[in-house]
Amino acid sequence: MDEALLRSLTPTVIGVLVRRGADFAAAEDAVQDALVEALRVWPGEQPRDAKGWLVTVAWRKFLDQVRADTARRRREDLHDEQPPPGPVPAVDDTLHLYFLCAHPSLTPASATALTLRAVGGLTTRQIAQAYLVPEATMAQRISRAKRTVSGVRFGRPGDVATVLRVLYLVFNEGYSGDVDLTAEAIRLTRQLAARIDHPEVAGLLALMLLHHARRAARTAPDGSLVPLTEQDRGRWDTGLITEGVRILQAALARDRLGEFQAQAAIAALHADAPTAEETDWVQIVEWYDELTRLTDSPVVRLNRAVAVGEADGPRAGLAALAGLDASLPRYAAVAAHLHERDGDLATAARLYAEAAHRAPNLAERDHLTRQAARLNTRRRS
Repeated sequence: MDEALLRSLTPTVIGVLVRRGADFAAAEDAVQDALVEALRVWPGEQPRDAKGWLVTVAWRKFLDQVRADTARRRREDLHDEQPPPGPVPAVDDTLHLYFLCAHPSLTPASATALTLRAVGGLTTRQIAQAYLVPEATMAQRISRAKRTVSGVRFGRPGDVATVLRVLYLVFNEGYSGDVDLTAEAIRLTRQLAARIDHPEVAGLLALMLLHHARRAARTAPDGSLVPLTEQDRGRWDTGLITEGVRILQAALARDRLGEFQAQAAIAALHADAPTAEETDWVQIVEWYDELTRLTDSPVVRLNRAVAVGEADGPRAGLAALAGLDASLPRYAAVAAHLHERDGDLATAARLYAEAAHRAPNLAERDHLTRQAARLNTRRRS
């Protein structure tokens, strides 16, 4: 059975039900029920018209919900108005669903979960496993999100920047459970890029591809993290790099620079270097300057300090670090790296240990702990 086909049809089928009179929350529930039915029935014999089958089953599920809910008197006229059989209109509401699921009234966590359900076609169980939370918790999160956006009608202009932030959040979750969220985010961003002509959409897609190209080299066989400078570049996916650079160049040529294009340009410079030593750090600093101008983000300034330290030396990097909040994520790790390059092993070891204590996951904590132990061993020898 083609599960990818099911996922790709999900937003279209939701759109059909909404246009027939269902509100978003009811339509999404009905389509999820239809997907479950497809998972049960299709392995035996997949229908010739997959989209028509899903629309028919989902509409029947929706009508069953209406009939069971006697409190919804305003929908009673739908009971006898089931549309006649025939071809489903070729109307694609996927783009509207992107904007709806990234509604500014939703929290980032709720927006990502709703996007994965309504646009990605994932089940609540799959999303819960990916985010390592109980299924009941994720179900409540999605239910609250659907209630929040249930009154928002299709056709209302959406905020592209919000949609892109949601997709980037999905991408950065990486992999857990039986769903690869990194690959899912790339799939959804490709889908968005096919529907909207916007340089920042292309920039985000390029950024995802360039980062994803390094995935195989990011961990050692024992699961430990491998820093960028130590990665085996022969394991990088040159096909994804080529595609990402091509998409980025086309976006930059439109002269409407945005933060995702700038981030992708930095990733492209890393991908272009045959070795870590040949990285064009001077140009990377220039792109970080552009990114700082666009976002004025403390996290961007933190990453810029690393680049400055490589381009102009560790003292310059430490100077660039001055003034930033020491509680920023990865601040201690960046400071440790710069102090180590400057020869202050005692301070670097202490900061690596501090960074390990604050690490957001086990792999990063183990890596930083090993860095602290390595420097302490050097100091004693």
